[in-house]
Amino acid sequence: MNSSEIFALALGLNGPWEISNVEMKTSDDLVKELHLHIGLKADAVFHDKDGSACKIHDTKAKKWRHMNFFEHHCYIHCSVPRIRTREGKVRMVDVPWSRKGSGFTLLFEAIAMSLIENEMPINKAAKILGEHPNRIWRIFNYWINIAYQKDEPSSVTKLGFDETSRRKGHSYITVGVDLDQRRVVHVVKGKDAATIKEIKDYLGNKGVEPNQITQASIDLSPTFISGIAKHFPKAEITFDRFHVVKLLNEAMDSVRKQERKEHDELKGHKYTFLKNNLSDKRQSELSELITLYPTLGEAYRLKVLFNDLWDMPDKKSATAFIDHWFEEVEKSKIQPFMKFAKTVKSHLSGIINFVETRITNAILESINSKIQMAKRRARGYRNTDNFINMIYFLCSKLRFTYPLNMA
Repeated sequence: MNSSEIFALALGLNGPWEISNVEMKTSDDLVKELHLHIGLKADAVFHDKDGSACKIHDTKAKKWRHMNFFEHHCYIHCSVPRIRTREGKVRMVDVPWSRKGSGFTLLFEAIAMSLIENEMPINKAAKILGEHPNRIWRIFNYWINIAYQKDEPSSVTKLGFDETSRRKGHSYITVGVDLDQRRVVHVVKGKDAATIKEIKDYLGNKGVEPNQITQASIDLSPTFISGIAKHFPKAEITFDRFHVVKLLNEAMDSVRKQERKEHDELKGHKYTFLKNNLSDKRQSELSELITLYPTLGEAYRLKVLFNDLWDMPDKKSATAFIDHWFEEVEKSKIQPFMKFAKTVKSHLSGIINFVETRITNAILESINSKIQMAKRRARGYRNTDNFINMIYFLCSKLRFTYPLNMA
């Protein structure tokens, strides 16, 4: 078996394609390159989409980057035939080693995607492959778009919404998540009520009617609230429990800060009042501090009491409980808790819904951790479309059609 036959076997070539020449060249920067030239067999025949044999009109010289041969860059060259169809149209034939419009072989693209799939930043993958990052991004975006167009979110009934930025302090995106499937279904630029409409329109194009969405989990964002009420009218909103608890802890910490201004003994005790699981030493210190400082002790009692809400068996019990809690806050006259209580009152139905839906944004937080990790690896994203496609890649459970068996 000669070298041409070996390379033809490696590329999976069969009629009418054959290796016509193999040569090793030295590039301008003294790097050795392997060049494989593919030609046509004498009896080559091509057919149009109707199966009719067509004459070759002319050929066009093309070149593709292939995977490295040992340490040497490898390129494939071919004068690709253009045929004249039965309707008289001139069409370039498809080659088996590359997709239309790509300057890379399918194997090269599969290897590039495999590197990215193994959590390698695209800039680093580009460096390993010896290509400009923008060219690897084009490969990546092509396969993401193909997979995303074929995605079917038709079973979604519960949606979670969250926002994040592509870089610290830069433009925001809104992520829509199927809470049952635990995956991202759509991402749009921005973080206002219009983003909810864009997600609704995307789902509508996929056959999902707005009334199919029966549950929505969000933070207390007014824009998300108005967007869901307008575009998913049948969706019952459950406000994210962890976001509410965050606001509760902020109220607790505000009280601690006010007391800290007058009492040096409270220095270093921020998390003594915020953490749930304390060491024996910290627990002892907490007991002493809430006894010594009555305002702080009352605030801590209100904080602990509020968290009993999440264990209420039904909405009726939860409503009675929260009404009693409001009374306790009013008696305390502790301003940060009165402010928090006002927020709870204005979002009460969505907060109480939790006791029956048990929906939280924990799934969104898990997805968001993957997004943040991708941002850290890439040191942020200058291109929002690249960032969105990376989210789909990591968090949408898409099915890809690039030749995995070749990678």
